[in-house]
Amino acid sequence: MGYETSQEEFWAGNFGDDYIERNNSERLLASNLNFFSKALKSAGKVNSVVEFGSNIGMNLRALKLLFPEQKQFGIEINTKAANELKSYVGDDNVFNGSIFDFEADEKYELALIKGVLIHINPDMLPIAYERLYTSSKKYILIGEYYNPTPVVINYRGHSDKLYKRDFCGEMLDKYKDLKLVDYGFAYKKDPAFSQDDITWFLLEK
Repeated sequence: MGYETSQEEFWAGNFGDDYIERNNSERLLASNLNFFSKALKSAGKVNSVVEFGSNIGMNLRALKLLFPEQKQFGIEINTKAANELKSYVGDDNVFNGSIFDFEADEKYELALIKGVLIHINPDMLPIAYERLYTSSKKYILIGEYYNPTPVVINYRGHSDKLYKRDFCGEMLDKYKDLKLVDYGFAYKKDPAFSQDDITWFLLEK
């Protein structure tokens, strides 16, 4: 399968395969439980979620523990990860492909993206924002590295694969009906629930 950007090729290939092993742990699941219990506190019960860049579903698994009856859908570009995700949420609830090729058949209470926008080609961010916006009927949760101005960071020896910027601010500027409900920070050196320096923003339509 051909992709429009080198970043898509990167995550669809061997690097994306290796990422699976680095992020499959009970410790991460516990950290995610702590993360979402805080980030979604203002949202109340969330009955449905679509996640952009689900990998093997560590975020969705945490959300399912918080909301056992939640309907879940995942979008994942890496085939190996998508197949593992399917075993968890079901074949019909996974889109194995690029975020840019995804068209939502329905809207979900929550559109979630966590640690994914930082890896998207900056020229394609408007499309990613549009996918998030149109897939949500109420909330959008963004969890990414934050910087007030756009910067490029070397990522595990690779260039042009990690970008920091104000993703939330750009969405607020683009969609005037969005409002910021809550935000916070998860520190990588938290002694109990580390989260790799993620700044999160909960937006509501």
